Formats: sequence, structure tokens, C-alpha cells
Amino acid sequence: MKRLVLVIMVALLCSCNGKMRQQNTSPMTGKKDIKLADRLMTPEVLWAFGRIGNVEVSPDGKQIAYTVTRYDVEQNSSNSELHIMDSDGGNGKQLTDSPEKEGAVKWRPDGRYIGFVRKGKLFEIKPDGTGERAVAIPEDRQINEFSYSPDGKKLLLAIDTPVTKVLGKDVYEDLPKANAYIAEDLMYRHWDTWKDGSFTHLYVAGYDDGTVRSMEDINRDEPWDTPTKPFDDIGETSWSPDGRILAYSSKKLAGKEYAESTNSNIYLYNTESGETELLTAGMHGYDKSPSFSPDGSKLLWLSMERAGYEADKSRIFVYNFAARTKTDYSREFDSNPSDIVWSKDGKSLYFTACFDETFRVFRMTFSEDAASGVFRQISKDGFFDYQHIRETAGGFVVNKSQLTRPSEICTFDAQSGESTEISFVNRDILSQLDLPEMELHRVKTTDGKEMPMWVILPPNMDKSKKYPCIMMCTGGPQGEVSQSFSYRWNYALMASRGYVVIYPARRGVSGYGQEWSDAVSRDHGGQPERDLLSAADYIASMPWTDETRMGAVGASYGGYSIFWLAGNHNRRFKAFIAHCGIFDMKAMYTTTEEMFFENWETGPFWEKANEKVYEQSPVNFIKNWDTPILVFHGEHDYRVPYTQGLAAFNSARMMNIPAKLVVFPEETHWILRPQNAILWQREFFAWMDKWLKY
Repeated sequence: MKRLVLVIMVALLCSCNGKMRQQNTSPMTGKKDIKLADRLMTPEVLWAFGRIGNVEVSPDGKQIAYTVTRYDVEQNSSNSELHIMDSDGGNGKQLTDSPEKEGAVKWRPDGRYIGFVRKGKLFEIKPDGTGERAVAIPEDRQINEFSYSPDGKKLLLAIDTPVTKVLGKDVYEDLPKANAYIAEDLMYRHWDTWKDGSFTHLYVAGYDDGTVRSMEDINRDEPWDTPTKPFDDIGETSWSPDGRILAYSSKKLAGKEYAESTNSNIYLYNTESGETELLTAGMHGYDKSPSFSPDGSKLLWLSMERAGYEADKSRIFVYNFAARTKTDYSREFDSNPSDIVWSKDGKSLYFTACFDETFRVFRMTFSEDAASGVFRQISKDGFFDYQHIRETAGGFVVNKSQLTRPSEICTFDAQSGESTEISFVNRDILSQLDLPEMELHRVKTTDGKEMPMWVILPPNMDKSKKYPCIMMCTGGPQGEVSQSFSYRWNYALMASRGYVVIYPARRGVSGYGQEWSDAVSRDHGGQPERDLLSAADYIASMPWTDETRMGAVGASYGGYSIFWLAGNHNRRFKAFIAHCGIFDMKAMYTTTEEMFFENWETGPFWEKANEKVYEQSPVNFIKNWDTPILVFHGEHDYRVPYTQGLAAFNSARMMNIPAKLVVFPEETHWILRPQNAILWQREFFAWMDKWLKY
């Protein structure tokens, strides 16, 4: 990648009403002096924010290393640089200044160096910013991620490794210019990539102060990824304190078996004997995120019980090595723990979990009878999310975000439940913005339940006036409606354009108990959609909402909701926007890749038992469509193939409904390139403004 230059030309900004100026146009990779022309969020301002990642606390708990990613819209690129500060926020500085991205940050166990990956190579740098050096990997192999063993004598390396031949030029070596994928089973592509015959494997290597010696592929010849793709990372591994045992999670299946199963397992690799032990035999759901206790006597992991269900409750399981017992400590905890860390004495766990649409910090203490855990929320309630809790010398640090504010690093006091920001990556920009206000409302559903709903109000709103409204239909269909800050579905940006924005926690979302989350499966076009209509009717009754100017937007399953609402909304809405949405459930079933998802949520359409599910498919209500619709899709979206978007757009136009299609040939289920993202925002608001601001 090119050097980060957070420079957006004045002419470009003026032409798009970006309303942002920068005082510094030097080609450095650090923070820029950005001045806003007015106090409202714009797409260009959104992409000027720095994004924090890779937060890692030093072994002595006194310093924090982290990365900040910044985007150069003009160059259509991004860069990540390594930063450091004391655990109380003092003495902050940028450590690297490179035209390439730094990532996969890890402290060396002795604290003398910080390791990181840059363009597939391993580097180390001293915490004072001196002594940067490359660490040579045998055979000059490219690495994805890495970790140090606790004794600092070994490295764990994640490396893409050729295993099978599926490319035409590999199968037929006399045709080196042939360009074809050859498949004999399912999972030939996944999310955003085609299978090319390479798989990520874990390698254990000898290490001595910057020198890598022997290197062993512990997944030799295995035709599956470890860590599992597309979302798992080196956090799916854990070293025992003595560095002898490596625990890791992997879904060791291929083809149709892989496509139909969520059965990942926890494995224990002995670095001395080279033997691998399966720890979770007989557990058929996802088993992930292993973590050794500080004394090595126990191993915890997160386990889902129901095979094939990716949104099942994540249970805290602990294996006692001496007793050889597995215990579920979270039977009484009705949410999904994440980012679990052991207390230093091994008697408690700290983690975050979503309750009532916010991520909060919890402590679980092991009970004396070892049959359950004692859970206590230790963070104060509020309109914010806490993520990635880490223990420091003086307490904890967390990432904290809101719907209207990007994530920042904060100290966290476990006694008071209070947090204090220390990173201030985006303080200069945020201080120039008038941000929307948020309210948490409770909506009565058609079956008498109470549904939480975030309401985001325009900055400096005058409640004596009426405002147009946008309803966000969340994807998933499971997942959280929390205070996570989005760089695409950005509610501060929508509200800053003069819209009331609502974000209902309809049936299926997490954070309201597992029963609520389960309720969407095999009822995609039923109660969850009635929940959305209840949300629309509720907000329409507010004195400051103009019920004649309401729109609805959504992505993925949220796009399904848009297509379904288009045929069932009874004139509630004046405009729709669907991104990567599901239009025809039969076509979706036969062209997607993760069949475990489809089998759980709908089942095969040729089986009579599933007829009701497919009767809810949005395509069946096309005759009722009467509302303008904008359709976005990425051509490299293999989870929801882009032909779904084409079918919806084509159908709308053949019925003479005003419609617009925006396809991104290089994008996937997400829009990741800066200029594409800004184009997406401009098209989004041009469409909403056209139909809702008449």
C-alpha cells in the first residue's frame, strides 16, 4: 500500500459539499490538522477519522501499544501505524512511519520489543521507537499473524500453505496461462474469495532474540484453514504458561461437510512430542477462543451447543487438566460473552457482553462448588459499548464507542464502573462537530412484547417541527443492535442530514436474551418484520416525525427486510434502500456457500416441511411493489450473490417503479475502498433526499 496521505483536494471537497479543509498536506503517515467548514458530519469527515485497532498491553501492564488506521481518499488507500502510550494515557507517541500497514501487534514476553507484521514480514521495534528490525522467516515465507510463546523461545506463525490443486494452471502444468477454478465439492468460494488450493496453517518456530530457527507446520497436509476463515484470527490460539502446549480452534472439515457444519473444535498441540489431542469430542457446535489460566491448570473456551446454528448462545466452558472435567459456567447467564480475560490470580474472568442493546463489562467469579459461575456487571449503564477489556498495572483498559462516536481507548475502574478516555485519536474532529442526541425507546410489538429501539435525533433539533425519518433494518438475521460505530451505516451522518433515525431491536437480534434471538429462524418474513412495522408506526406517532416522509434501509438480512417490506408495508414508506439483500430465497439457497446457515434458517426448498419459510420470500410479494427503491451490491459478494440485487432491480423497473442500481465490481459484502464508500454515501443521501425531502 502507498504511504498514507490524508489529503483530500479542495476542489474535490467543494464539488461534493464535503466541507472539510486540511492545513497539512505533507506526505506523512501521522495525524493531520483538519478544519471543518461547518459543524455537521459529512461522508468526507467520516473517512477522516482515525480507527483504533490491535490494542495490546505490555507484559508489566505499564504501556499500551496500538495501531491507528487512516484513509487517503484522493489516493483511495489506507495505512496503519503503530503507536504507544502509558497505561494512564501519558507519553503517547507514534512509533512507526512507513508506507506499508503495520498490524498483528504483539509484545515480546520480556517487554523489550514489540512485534508486528508489515506486508507479510515480521518486524520488531523497541518501545522507545528505536531498533526497528526485520525478523527473517525461513524460506522467506509470508506470514499473516504471529504470537510469542510465554517463555519467548518460540513463535507461532500463521502462513498460507499450498495443499490442493484447484487452479487450472496447477492441474494442467502445460497450460500456465489458463485461468480457471476447478471444483468437485462445495465451499469452492467463501464470503469474498475463491478457494485457490492454499490454506492457512499454524507453524511453530524456534526463536532467539530476533532470529527464527526451525519451523514446523503443525497442520501439515490439512485441507482446511487454521485459524478458521473468514473472521477468525490468532486470537483462536493460546499458549500454556510454560510454552509446552498450544491450544487452537479449527474446523477440520472440507467440502460439503464444511459447508453444512459449524463444528469447530479445540485442539491441544504438544510442542515436545508433536502430538495433537482433540479436547472437544462430542461437542458439535462452534468451539472457539481457547485461553489458558495463568497457572496453566485450566483452559477456557466459548462453546455453542446446537450444531449448525452460528448464532447459538456462547457458553463459557472450562477444562480442568487435573480432574479432566469440562464445566459450563454460564448456564445462568443469558448473553454471549466475548473478549474474555483471566484475572491475574485465576479466580475470576472479565469480559464484555451485550444486554439491552449495549455492551457492558462483567466479572465472573468461580464458585466453590465448581458447578456454576457468579456473574456481576461491573460497568455502569449508559449509551455506549465497551469492548476488548485488558488488564493493566493499575486497572483495566477498554475500547469505548457510541453510535455517534468512533471507538477510543479508555481506562476502566472495576470498582466504580467508570471509564476515562486516554487515546483521543479523534478529539480534534469531534470537537468541531455538533453531534446528534440519542434516546432509547420501548416499542409495543404486535404480540405484546416490549422491543428496544435506538432513536437518533438531528443535531440541534427543534421538536416543534416535523422531520423525515429513516428506519434502519439490521442484518444478521441475528446480531447486536448496540452502540457500535459504523463507517457505512452511520447514524450520526444520517441524523446530521436532518433525519430522525430509528434502529429497532427486532426479533432475532442479540442482547435481549437467547429466546429473542432464536425467534427469527424460519420466520424471516413473520414476527421480525411485524416488529419493524410496529417500530415504523410508533415513530410515525411522534409529534416531531413527518409520517408522510419515511424511508427504510438495510443490508444483508436487512436487505431481505427491505425487499419484504416493499411488498407488505401498506404505503408506510416513501423510499427504500437495500444493500446486498436477499430477494429470492430459493435462488439464495442454491448459490450461497455457508449451507449450515441456510439449512438452519430455511432448510432446502424442495422439502415440504419448509414450504412456509419460502412462502415468505420477498420475490413472492413483487406484485405489491409500489415504492422507489435503490439497490446496492458488491460483485464479489459470495455470501449473498450479487444476482440477488440484479433480480430485485430488474423486477422493479419491469413494473415501472422508480429504481436505481449501484454495483461495485471490486467490492464484497462490504464497501471497503474510501472512494467507493463515499460514492455509496452520496448515492444513499441523493436517493433519500429526492424522495423524502420534497
